[in-house]
Amino acid sequence: MKKAVKIILGIVLLILLVVVIKYFKDSNSESIEEFAVDSPYYSTIKTKVVATGKLNPEEEIELKPQVSGIIDKIMVEEGDIVQKGDLIAKIRVVPNEQNLAAASSRIRTAQLSANNSKVLYDRNKALFDKGVISLQDFQDSELAYNQARESVIQAQNDYQIIKRGSLSGGSSANTNIIAQISGTVLEIPVREGDQVIQSNNFNEGTTIASLADMSIMIFEGKVDEAEVGKLEEGEDIKVLLGAINDKDFPAKLTFVAPKGQEENGAVQFTIKADVNVGESTEIRAGYSANAEIEVENKDSVMVIKEALVQFNRITDEPFVEIETGDNKFKKKNVKLGVSDGVIVEVLDGVEEDDKIKVWNKASKDDNEEDED
Repeated sequence: MKKAVKIILGIVLLILLVVVIKYFKDSNSESIEEFAVDSPYYSTIKTKVVATGKLNPEEEIELKPQVSGIIDKIMVEEGDIVQKGDLIAKIRVVPNEQNLAAASSRIRTAQLSANNSKVLYDRNKALFDKGVISLQDFQDSELAYNQARESVIQAQNDYQIIKRGSLSGGSSANTNIIAQISGTVLEIPVREGDQVIQSNNFNEGTTIASLADMSIMIFEGKVDEAEVGKLEEGEDIKVLLGAINDKDFPAKLTFVAPKGQEENGAVQFTIKADVNVGESTEIRAGYSANAEIEVENKDSVMVIKEALVQFNRITDEPFVEIETGDNKFKKKNVKLGVSDGVIVEVLDGVEEDDKIKVWNKASKDDNEEDED
C-alpha cells in the first residue's frame, strides 16, 4: 500500500515538474514587445470653426393673389428668369352669387335715388331761373343730384369687381399676378385650375409662385455655443458646397445671432454670411453648405501628433511617455496649447530631441482583422 502511494506521489511530482519547465520555456520564448517612437517638430497650426447650413438667396418673395378664384393661366415655368413687372399668372374670379345679387340690388337702388334727384334738380332749376327759389336751394339740389350719380357709378364698379375681380382687366388688374422683383422662378406650387385664396389680414393667402434673385446668395448656418465667442462680424470666411466638391467660395460674415436656440440638448447660434458665387457658377437655392471660419493661426510652434497624448484617468491631466533607454519609458506631464485635431501645440514638458512612445499603435491581431 505504501509503495503504491509513493508511486502516485512520484507521478504527480513528475507532472508538476514538466508543467513548470514548459511554463518557463514558453515565457522565455515570447518576444519582447517593442514600441515605436515619434519626436516633436515645428509646424503651423490653424484652428477653425465649421458651421453647417444652407445656401439661400438673400431676396426671396412669395407672390399671393389679391382676389380669390381659379388659376386660369400660368405664364412661366420653374427655373425661368423674369423681370420686375412680368406677368406670372392670371386668375379667373368665381363670384359669390349672394354678393353678386346684393351688388346688383345696390345698383338699382342707387339708380332710383339718382332718378329722383334728377327730377328735383330739374324742377328747382326751372324755379331758380324764374327767381322763385334762392341760389342756395338750387345748389343744394344740384349737389344731391351729383352725389346720387356718383353712388350709381360706385355701385356699378362694386358689381364689376365682384363679378370679374377688377374694373379695367388690364395689366394692373387684381386678377393678374405680377413679378415684384427681377430674378428666377424657384417654385410654382399651384397648377392651372387650382383654387386660390386672397391674401388679407386674416389669411396669408395661397402662394402662386416664389421668386428670388440668385445673383446675391447668403449662407445661413449654426455654430455651437463653445465656438460662437471666437467669431467676429466682418471677417472673411470660406464656404464649401456639398454639390460642388472641387471649389470653395469666399464669403464675409455679416451676422452672429445675439441669442441661441437649444437643439438636441445643445445651444446653437445662427450665423449669416454674404457669399460671392461668381457669374459662371450654376447655383441652386437650398444647397447644403459648410462654412469654415479660421479663428487662430500659430506659425512655427513645437507640436506633436495628438495621438501621442494620454490622459490620467483620475486627474484627467495630459501626459506622454518619454523613452529613457532601450524600450524603457517614463511618464511626463505636458502642457498643451491649440489643436487642429491632428497635431497639438506643446507649451511645456517636452524637448525637441525627446522620443515619445506611440502608445496606441494597432496590435498584430488588429492588423490581421483589418486585412480580412
